Amino acid sequence: MGETIKNISKEQIISAAAKLFRQKGYASSSMRDIASSLHIEAASLYHHIKNKEEILEIICFSMAKRFLDAIAEVNDIYFNAEEKLRKAILFHVEIITEDIDKSAVFLREWRSLPDTFLQDFLRLRNQYESDFTRIIENGIEEDLFETTDKKFAVLSILSSVNWINEWYQTEGKMRPNEIAERISDFVMGGLRKKLVTDIHYRP
Repeated sequence: MGETIKNISKEQIISAAAKLFRQKGYASSSMRDIASSLHIEAASLYHHIKNKEEILEIICFSMAKRFLDAIAEVNDIYFNAEEKLRKAILFHVEIITEDIDKSAVFLREWRSLPDTFLQDFLRLRNQYESDFTRIIENGIEEDLFETTDKKFAVLSILSSVNWINEWYQTEGKMRPNEIAERISDFVMGGLRKKLVTDIHYRP
C-alpha cells in the first residue's frame, strides 16, 4: 500500500472520512472505504480510531465547540445588537467555509450519532440557538430591531448561513466576508426597526 500507518495522522483519517461522508453519506461509508481513500490497510486505521462512530463524534462535537466559542466571544464584547449579529454571522460563515467537508458532516449527519452522544449534541445545538436568540432579544431591548418572533428569526438566519455549505466553492468569486456581509444586510433589512415619520399637511 502507499503510506504506512506511521505516516498517517489521526487528523488525516478524520479529514479523509469527512470528505467521504460528504460524498457518499455516513451510512454508506465504511472503515474500509476510509482506508482505501488513504491507500492504507483497513486494519491500520484502528491504531488511531476505534470505529467510524468515533469519527462522527469527533467531527460533530469539535465543530459544535467552534460555533459555541465564536458566539460566546460575540456576546462577551460590548457592541450593540446589530454589530453583534453581523459579527456572529461572519464567524458562522467563516467556520462553515473553512472546511466544507466537516461542515457538511456536522450539518447533515448528526442524526447518526449514537444515542449516548445524541442528547449531548442536541444540548449544544440548542445552546447555540439560545445564544443567537440573546442577540435578537438585545436588539429588541435596544430598540434597534422590530419586535418579532425570535425563534423564527434565529432559525431563518441559521438556515441562510448553513445553506452556504451546499454551494460555496473555495475558488469561487465571493469570499466568506463578502458572503457574510450580504447575508447580514439582507437580515438587517428585515429586523431593523423602521422609522415612522408623521407628515402633517397644512390646509
